[in-house]
Amino acid sequence: MRRTLNSVLPVAVAAVAAALTAGCGAGGSHAAPAHTTAKATIRAARAQVPQGLPGMPPPLDPKDVYAADRPNALSPVVRNFPSRVYVPNTNSNTVTIIDPATYKIIKTIPVGTQPQHVVPSWDLKTLWVNNDRGNTLTPIDPATGKVGRTIPVHDPYNLYFTPDGKYAVVMASLDRQLVFRDAHTMAVKKALPVSCYGVNHADFSTDGRYFIVSCEFSGELLKVDTAKMEVVAQQKLPFNGAMPQDVKMSPDGKVWYIADMVADGVWTMNGDTFSKPVLMRTGKGAHGLYVSRDSKYMYISNREEGSVSVLDFATGKLVKKWHIRGGGSPDMGGVSADGRVLWLSGRYDAEVYALDTTTGATLAKIPVGSGPHGLAVYPQPGRYSLGHTGIFR
Repeated sequence: MRRTLNSVLPVAVAAVAAALTAGCGAGGSHAAPAHTTAKATIRAARAQVPQGLPGMPPPLDPKDVYAADRPNALSPVVRNFPSRVYVPNTNSNTVTIIDPATYKIIKTIPVGTQPQHVVPSWDLKTLWVNNDRGNTLTPIDPATGKVGRTIPVHDPYNLYFTPDGKYAVVMASLDRQLVFRDAHTMAVKKALPVSCYGVNHADFSTDGRYFIVSCEFSGELLKVDTAKMEVVAQQKLPFNGAMPQDVKMSPDGKVWYIADMVADGVWTMNGDTFSKPVLMRTGKGAHGLYVSRDSKYMYISNREEGSVSVLDFATGKLVKKWHIRGGGSPDMGGVSADGRVLWLSGRYDAEVYALDTTTGATLAKIPVGSGPHGLAVYPQPGRYSLGHTGIFR
């Protein structure tokens, strides 16, 4: 249910009417004055509305940030886009485009040097290829597949968008910066230096007021105030040689998960308090984190052992482990629009995997270029994108 002021206030109005009726009926002299009851009811109604980052679309359900991501719940913006899988081949400097219905490659396009991720824009209209060493972004029109003019952006290892749609946040890994840019023109608004090394992945809180960033090379986490564009907290993971990767929040926003490819598992923590993380072992080389379309499970790719662990959000326990047929190196990816297939790049094997999300069976292994990394399944359900390979809300 949409928990916005427009949906809550009709209930409040009905309650006000009931209060007025009670004040005029028999025994009404013993009740609180109608206007007092009305004001209290409206205050209570307003209190139910999430107080998020100004300008951010309110959650459809405050208890489930992924409520807008249900199977095939495509935004009108993307409804007519062809279903495709976009694979950045980091060593080949190309993007391979796959038809997920046939598992066939449609075409492979040249892009800049060392493309790391394909990132859906906040407004869902553009796919940005992050050419990290080429210091550019290449736009792809997902409606036509046409490539646009590259934009100079320094060290764009990864790319996120603030929940209000104002800014793109470039994870400038080697520059040791978070660079806030205009979400459309990519003009720099603020470059935020950080003391950690290797900023790479992030996720935003339910209210959008902060986000947590993983620092791969120094084994640290940052908590950043979205509106102020400032680091407000920082801590080192309690594991020697930790290399945190993907970051994802539980549907209710109470638990944060950070994959760690050296600790071979997922760290759990409270984002609001920025508590000390606790490690949950999943498998060697834990890397990517993806949420099922019903918000019940999280898929965790274990790159070094060719497996995917499945976590039950309700219990916080691991319930399944799927092994890729013939082995592999599952890295980054996304879930199909209908929720039936998990797509992952095979980083060390120049291939892409399609896994059945019901059985875990390997449906396909598709040869692509060298070093496939942050592939994007597109379109996906959701109202807007927070970036990476597709964090939709």
